Order: sequence, then C-alpha cells, then structure tokens
Amino acid sequence: MKKSLSRFHKIISRFKDSRILVLGDIMLDKFIWGTVSRISPEAPVPVVWSRSESFMPGGASNVANSIRVLGAEVYMAGTVGDDEAGRILAAELAKNGIDNEGIVIDSSRPTTDKMRIIAHHQQVVRVDKESSGPVGKGVLNKIISFAKKKIPEVDAVILEDYGKGLMVPRLIKELVKFSKAHKKIIMIDPKEEHVDLYRGITAITPNRNEAEEAAGIKIRDVASLKKVGKRLLQKWSSEAVLITLGEDGMALFQKKGGFMHIPTVAQQVYDVSGAGDTVIGVFALAKASGAGLIEAAHISNVAAGVVVGKLGIASCTQKELKAHLGQVQRYGTKPKKSSYPSDSIFA
Repeated sequence: MKKSLSRFHKIISRFKDSRILVLGDIMLDKFIWGTVSRISPEAPVPVVWSRSESFMPGGASNVANSIRVLGAEVYMAGTVGDDEAGRILAAELAKNGIDNEGIVIDSSRPTTDKMRIIAHHQQVVRVDKESSGPVGKGVLNKIISFAKKKIPEVDAVILEDYGKGLMVPRLIKELVKFSKAHKKIIMIDPKEEHVDLYRGITAITPNRNEAEEAAGIKIRDVASLKKVGKRLLQKWSSEAVLITLGEDGMALFQKKGGFMHIPTVAQQVYDVSGAGDTVIGVFALAKASGAGLIEAAHISNVAAGVVVGKLGIASCTQKELKAHLGQVQRYGTKPKKSSYPSDSIFA
C-alpha cells in the first residue's frame, strides 16, 4: 500500500503541469444563507432571514474550477447571457485563475442560474433560470473555433452535457473527431439524448440513472451492474466507462481490464451537489498527469468523498486529497475477483 500511496502522490505532483479544456453548459450557483424562526402567515412556508450570499461556478464551470483548485491550467469554453449572472460568473472564473477566453456572450438567452436558499444547513428551496433550446449557429461557430485552436495545446478535453442547449450533435461530432485526430484524452459526462455520439473516446462517466437509460437495463444487483457496464463498453467503444453510484461508490469498466467496484470513502455526506463534476474533473486530470485508469478512478473517488463532506458546491484541494488518500487502503487498488461487492449494496 505504501508503494501505491507513493505513486498517487507522484501523480498529484504532476497536476500543475497538466492543461485541460473544459467545454459545456455553464451555470452560476447562487447561495442565500439564512435562518428560520417562524412560518409565513401568508402560506405554510418558512420565512428565511437572509444573512449572506455567495456565488460559485456551476455546471461545466464547476468542473473547470475543481481542476484549477488542484493546480492544473484550465481553459473554459461555453456561453453565458448578457446579464448580471453572466458577469458574476466570468468574474468568479477570472478570480480563480481560469482562462475564460472561450466563453461567448449570447444576448438572446439568459445565463443558467440556480439559486439555492439554505437555512440551518438545510436547503429550503431552489430556483432555476435557464433557456434549454439549442444555441444559435453564430455562437456555436465561435465556441467550436476556440476549441479547435486550444485542443492541440492541451492534454485532455472534457465535454460536459447538462442538456442546456450547447452540446448539440454538430459540436459533439466535430470536437470528438478533432480531439481523436490529435490523440487527446477525451472524457464526457453524458446526457441520454446524445448517447450515440460518444463512440471511441477515452472514458464516459454516467451516473446510475444515465447508465441505466443508455443500457436499457435496471441496476438491481452486481450481475445487472456488470451487464450495464458491458453493454455500455460495446455501445460506446470507449476505453472505459466509470459509473457513479452515489453512496454505493463507483464502478469502473475497462475495455482491457474488466470490472472493479470502488466503495465510497466519504466519512459524512452533507451535500452531493457537484460530486459528479468532481469525479470527471479529477478523473481526467489524473489521467492527463500519467495515471492509469484504475489509479485515476481511485483518486477521483477520494476527491468526491471530500467534496460531499462540505455544504454547497465545493472543491477538493491538493492538501485535502493527499490527507485522505490513506482511505484507499480499505479496499485496495487492484481489481480482484474476490473484491467484487456483495448484492447487499444495491438493496
């Protein structure tokens, strides 16, 4: 295990030398923090006394932020509206040292904005503002042009599809083909309507529901989980499929290497918001920094365990990642037939 930990630390030390392009649906996460002391006389709802507000990059920009916090160079591409939310988001990205040259302002649609009201560490309500129709041809051309300029310069490309209108078939097809031609690591966080466009990339990171939808199989036990993974590898012809399973951890399926279940290492779960963003961001960063797929999956699992232990959209620092790497010793780092999970984890 000491050898494995030393190897993980070596991979993390290379994060600073990696360059990642993140392209996808950008959002602003706004938080209103307050307290509740009474119920409204107007309706049976709590009255929240607002104490403070905070803003965080969300969606694809949260992926970029998660990677940047770990020390890598990040280029962000996507679109925002000509509005206050878009300006706040651009400022937050710049403040965090993320290159936002590839963010195109589209005055015909609002910035995707998710406002969460939190009282006593509990989310009371969420209010969303968005336009999910496809982006216009002019905006799309600018984003594709920027991406093609940057792809030869980076180590990995992440495509984040949240179904908000940017990830249209033309963009996915062109950028996957262009990235493959330049032999880049390509990872995609998928959406059901585009599952047939992801063939031949490095890895895809669906959550449980997305994996079930894409495979047409319900995950009820280990046998059905294996069937889902096998079908998705055949469907997408990718090097790997990493299925995130919430409290059940994650399952890694490799074209060359079989199946491995990785249990969650989270000590406490306060908020799962953004956990999937952390997984794909750290998975791609670790792979770009010389990790094998299994090593990258372990490192991303530890990072996700750190993030869900925080309230709100959060990131994992290098210091936190290194401090929690020892938890990997609970389940080992190599796939073994005896290490497959019992069916009880899916009960």
